[in-house]
Amino acid sequence: MPFINVKTNTKVSPDKMEVIKSQLGQAITAIPGKSESWLMVGIEPEYNLWFKGDSAPAAMIEVSIFGSASDNAYTTLTSHITGIMTDQLGISSDRVYVKYSEIEQWGWNGSNF
Repeated sequence: MPFINVKTNTKVSPDKMEVIKSQLGQAITAIPGKSESWLMVGIEPEYNLWFKGDSAPAAMIEVSIFGSASDNAYTTLTSHITGIMTDQLGISSDRVYVKYSEIEQWGWNGSNF
């Protein structure tokens, strides 16, 4: 039950959104037990976002997962995510933040896991 939300101040075409969504679906497998089949992705292009005092291309990625993961899994996922942002949107990895949240209660289909 992961959720990845991408906020970026760059334009993202519908085709790029589809590619990013698919690549994030592959990347989430860095966390054991997580897969694209339960992944929800949000992409917020042209978001008002400044980093280091300027509006050069940047991204804030928020990853929420049900349960927890190891530091190594998070490090691997961060590497994948920053690579996707660089390859697909031209955002330098030093202008990407990735925030992780581990959730104990997760609701779906009228009840909680």
